Amino acid sequence: MSRLTLDDLLDQLEQARQIAIDDRKPSAMIQATATMAKLTGLDKPVIKDVHADDVQSISDLMNELSSEQAAITYKNIMG
Repeated sequence: MSRLTLDDLLDQLEQARQIAIDDRKPSAMIQATATMAKLTGLDKPVIKDVHADDVQSISDLMNELSSEQAAITYKNIMG
Protein backbone atom coordinates (compact mmCIF):
# COMPACT_ATOMS: atom_id res chain seq x y z
CA MET A 1 0.00 0.00 0.00
CA SER A 2 1.53 3.31 -1.04
CA ARG A 3 0.90 6.52 0.82
CA LEU A 4 0.10 9.79 -0.87
CA THR A 5 2.59 12.56 -0.29
CA LEU A 6 1.97 16.27 -0.37
CA ASP A 7 3.70 16.39 -3.75
CA ASP A 8 1.37 13.66 -5.05
CA LEU A 9 -1.68 15.63 -3.92
CA LEU A 10 -0.36 18.85 -5.41
CA ASP A 11 0.36 17.09 -8.72
CA GLN A 12 -3.18 15.69 -8.81
CA LEU A 13 -4.66 19.09 -8.01
CA GLU A 14 -2.55 20.71 -10.74
CA GLN A 15 -3.84 18.12 -13.21
CA ALA A 16 -7.41 18.89 -12.12
CA ARG A 17 -6.72 22.61 -12.46
CA GLN A 18 -5.38 22.15 -15.99
CA ILE A 19 -8.48 20.14 -16.95
CA ALA A 20 -10.66 22.91 -15.50
CA ILE A 21 -8.74 25.49 -17.54
CA ASP A 22 -9.07 23.43 -20.72
CA ASP A 23 -12.80 22.89 -20.10
CA ARG A 24 -13.28 26.59 -19.28
CA LYS A 25 -14.61 25.88 -15.80
CA PRO A 26 -13.31 28.76 -13.72
CA SER A 27 -14.98 27.71 -10.47
CA ALA A 28 -13.30 24.28 -10.64
CA MET A 29 -9.98 25.96 -11.40
CA ILE A 30 -10.38 28.32 -8.44
CA GLN A 31 -11.31 25.44 -6.15
CA ALA A 32 -8.22 23.46 -7.15
CA THR A 33 -6.01 26.50 -6.65
CA ALA A 34 -7.59 27.27 -3.26
CA THR A 35 -7.09 23.67 -2.15
CA MET A 36 -3.44 23.83 -3.21
CA ALA A 37 -3.04 27.01 -1.15
CA LYS A 38 -4.58 25.31 1.88
CA LEU A 39 -2.34 22.27 1.58
CA THR A 40 0.78 24.42 1.39
CA GLY A 41 -0.34 26.84 4.12
CA LEU A 42 -0.45 29.83 1.78
CA ASP A 43 -4.04 30.59 2.78
CA LYS A 44 -3.00 31.71 6.26
CA PRO A 45 -1.90 35.24 7.07
CA VAL A 46 1.68 35.81 8.12
CA ILE A 47 1.79 37.00 11.72
CA LYS A 48 4.72 39.06 12.82
CA ASP A 49 6.06 38.44 16.29
CA VAL A 50 6.64 41.80 17.95
CA HIS A 51 8.58 41.69 21.19
CA ALA A 52 7.72 44.08 24.00
CA ASP A 53 11.34 45.27 24.07
CA ASP A 54 11.06 46.43 20.44
CA VAL A 55 8.40 49.07 21.12
CA GLN A 56 8.15 51.86 23.68
CA SER A 57 4.49 52.76 23.24
CA ILE A 58 1.25 51.70 21.60
CA SER A 59 2.05 54.23 18.87
CA ASP A 60 5.39 52.47 18.20
CA LEU A 61 3.60 49.12 18.09
CA MET A 62 1.00 50.40 15.62
CA ASN A 63 3.72 51.93 13.45
CA GLU A 64 5.68 48.66 13.48
CA LEU A 65 2.62 46.60 12.54
CA SER A 66 1.46 49.04 9.84
CA SER A 67 4.90 49.10 8.21
CA GLU A 68 4.85 45.29 8.12
CA GLN A 69 1.36 45.35 6.55
CA ALA A 70 2.55 47.85 3.95
CA ALA A 71 5.47 45.57 3.10
CA ILE A 72 3.12 42.59 2.72
CA THR A 73 0.74 44.59 0.51
CA TYR A 74 3.63 45.86 -1.64
CA LYS A 75 5.00 42.33 -1.98
CA ASN A 76 1.56 41.03 -3.06
CA ILE A 77 1.12 43.84 -5.61
CA MET A 78 4.60 43.47 -7.06
CA GLY A 79 4.38 39.65 -7.08
